[in-house]
Amino acid sequence: MKLERILPSLLLISSVVVWDTTAVLSAEVLKPNQTSENLKSTKKISKLSQIKRSLRLAQSSTPTSPPVNQVIEITRVKINATATGVDLILETTLGEKLQITPQIDGKTYIANISNAQLRLSSGQTFRQEKPAAGIAEVIVTNQDANSIRVTLIGEEIAPKIELFDSDEGLIFGVASETASIQPQQPQTPTQPTQPSSQQPPKTPSAQTPTQPIQPFSQQPPETPSAQTDEPIELVVTGEEDGYRVTESSTGTRTDTPIRDIPQSIQVVPRQVLEDQKTIRLVDALRNVSGVFSSNNFGGTIDSFNIRGFDDAGILQNGFRQSNTDGNFSLRDPASIEQVEVLKGPASVLYGNVEPGGVVNVVTKQPLADPFYSAEFSIGSNSFYRGSLDLSGPLSPDKALLYRLNLAYQNTGSFRDFVNSERVFATPVFDVKLGDRTNLSINTSYLYDQRTVDRGIVTIGTGIADIPTSRFLGEPGDFRRSEQFGIGYRLEHEFNDNLKIRNAFQFLQNNEKVFNTNATELDEETGTLFRDYFDSTNEYKIYSMQTDLTSKFKTGSVNHQLLFGFDLQRNTSEGFFRTPSDAFDTSIVDRQTPSINIFNPIYNVLPPDLSSFLLLRDDKTTTDSLGFFLQDQIALTDNLKLLVGGRFDTVTQERDDKLNDSESSQSDEAFSPRVGIVYQPIEPISLYASYSRSFAPNSGVRFDGSLLEPTRGTQYEAGIRFEFSPQLAANLAFYEITKSNIATTDPINQAFSIAVGEQRSRGIEFDVSGQISPGWNVIASYSYTNAEISESTDYPVGNKVPNVPHNKASLWTTYEFQNGGFKGFGLGMGLFYVDARQGDLENSFELPSYIRTDAAIYYRQNNWRAAINFQNLFDVRYFETSELGRTTVIPGAPLTVIGSFAIEF
Repeated sequence: MKLERILPSLLLISSVVVWDTTAVLSAEVLKPNQTSENLKSTKKISKLSQIKRSLRLAQSSTPTSPPVNQVIEITRVKINATATGVDLILETTLGEKLQITPQIDGKTYIANISNAQLRLSSGQTFRQEKPAAGIAEVIVTNQDANSIRVTLIGEEIAPKIELFDSDEGLIFGVASETASIQPQQPQTPTQPTQPSSQQPPKTPSAQTPTQPIQPFSQQPPETPSAQTDEPIELVVTGEEDGYRVTESSTGTRTDTPIRDIPQSIQVVPRQVLEDQKTIRLVDALRNVSGVFSSNNFGGTIDSFNIRGFDDAGILQNGFRQSNTDGNFSLRDPASIEQVEVLKGPASVLYGNVEPGGVVNVVTKQPLADPFYSAEFSIGSNSFYRGSLDLSGPLSPDKALLYRLNLAYQNTGSFRDFVNSERVFATPVFDVKLGDRTNLSINTSYLYDQRTVDRGIVTIGTGIADIPTSRFLGEPGDFRRSEQFGIGYRLEHEFNDNLKIRNAFQFLQNNEKVFNTNATELDEETGTLFRDYFDSTNEYKIYSMQTDLTSKFKTGSVNHQLLFGFDLQRNTSEGFFRTPSDAFDTSIVDRQTPSINIFNPIYNVLPPDLSSFLLLRDDKTTTDSLGFFLQDQIALTDNLKLLVGGRFDTVTQERDDKLNDSESSQSDEAFSPRVGIVYQPIEPISLYASYSRSFAPNSGVRFDGSLLEPTRGTQYEAGIRFEFSPQLAANLAFYEITKSNIATTDPINQAFSIAVGEQRSRGIEFDVSGQISPGWNVIASYSYTNAEISESTDYPVGNKVPNVPHNKASLWTTYEFQNGGFKGFGLGMGLFYVDARQGDLENSFELPSYIRTDAAIYYRQNNWRAAINFQNLFDVRYFETSELGRTTVIPGAPLTVIGSFAIEF
């Protein structure tokens, strides 16, 4: 949270009190000839005794300041290189006093912070080996329910530490020289020199560049002692999460800086989701290069194409959230903390996933301090949405925490007869079982009912010239989904170098689908022939993961070894039926009358289900077991290897109840990954990698047989730039091939066929972060050449549908930091998608488009009001083609959403 959200009483402090508060912030008092312009946003603290002295003086002059007794959240831990070593930064979400008790134990510097808790998106522990010469390891971890421990281990002697107080939070300045500093005993306080009355001081701007200031004290330091038991209090300030995320666990299953991972990873942080007012996962992924919308089943599910390959795996906190059929509901944004995209094969960690990549949805976790927020949105097309986010402790010692996200949404559409309603709830509990043992329990419930909308049709090589609002199904078409999930994550640290984790997830989805399916268009008359589609399905996923992480050294080489296994069972059971004879004119006229796309007349009579023919009634069970081993090897400080492999065994069984028959097949595969990262200078990382994927085909042929598994291979090379600690970019080059690809049978759409081999080559560029204080940006560009390289059904060289050669995005916001406009912000976005083919035959083309979005918002204290404009210039465009010529999905015209959010 920003500084303006601190309790309003602080704003009433007099100028003298403000001066004393400034003294606390800087851990010093200005000399008579100093002015406010000399102050900087980061203040150096070279003597721990002086920190204590300055604090006492300030407290004695500000008796009305509220005592700090709440636990502060550390939302991010990061390490930045400096000229003398590194800075270890503990970022906070609320400006409060940290109580620090430092000590030296041999070659280890330890700082216990008794009123703080780590709440990191990637876990509850931060580790980094050899961040600088002479420093073996840095560890920041939760010690108990209301304290953390910072441990800095020297290679020969204890590291030299200097404390800083900055707008980012508390900074441990770690020198790489081979000299040790011991914590100081507090000195007797002396009366500080008062500031000059000729120029009253001002509170230092949070935007002033970092610049250390020499502490005010002419007394030499006293002899240090090995330990001080009395805590040292600092005032530290935090800022909201920005547009850059420096770490991700998706790429390695461990907390690893993105710059050390030899594979492309992009993250869409929570702040971007809030600024863009994201409602669907597909909207969040517009910001990521190489990700395209795919077959979303009439807008009722999430489905993506990454780097030219459909059915990208969707994970939640590392667990697959879609089964092999991909038929799970749209994700609700209420519980999403950030979205991470790992591009390229990820089978080595996540098993049976497609080679294009995976999307990992990281959810919000319980907080140690009470937190309550509410938001209400209203917008075009009768859009209404409300959400609550509640969190805090359930026990006095804060060993039991909770978080509850609730949402309700009801909306119409720019499309005729299209509407939706959903209810979402996700309670999460965090239990501290011991100093090194933690249990997290998560549950979720989702009810979603919406119209199945297959869009409009094509004529010739383009899109039919009819209004994009025209609905070509029947008003009663719908998909109803009720989804329930429950799981746990149990973690135990044997010591700082050995940790075990076990997690389980169960997910069930019951769905009912009834919709009108377009089959063929008479382009001369505009007559569209249709079938009814009626199905009921139950999908279940049982998943368990267990892994062991060990950190050790062989000589001068550092290792982080990950070993584990996972089990998963997917079951899919249900039936599918259509009218008894789609080619019998009398049946078609009674059941699914044709419709004219230029002058539609909808059926007023419900279909006679008794005459429907049961076309499919089966149960498919897929069992998978995988063992994986991965080693992250730091050969030197700037040369790192990633070596991993996975062995999978998959068994598929299909019980055909309609024909009273059974079929099965078993497959085994080894999926390796090898990568290297070289950092010639600190801001640049060069990387290259080789990886393979393996995934069973869920597709069933018309004759009832199962398709063989798909296999993919990728070569990737890239470079990462860190323009500043707040701004970074990634440039990647890749080639992926995938064999035995399944696609919907164009003749019998309830079944699948294989198209042979597909190859994709491309270039991707992503940049995100803060350009200057208040000015954030997230941008991307991708060139993707995805085509059929081998096939007996389609011409070699045909382009993969819905994959444009060029895609680009730019979203930027600016929030005024000072003056009368402070808290006022503006946002602007441009989203470009090149022309792309609409089907595997390449018989028609979806035109290119540029969509412009904008936002205006105002943030003050604990509330935020915003207006978002999507497709500002009302451009006619098309999102995707789901199944070919009769299922082209138009994009929404100008849409306006107003929102108001408040936090308590």
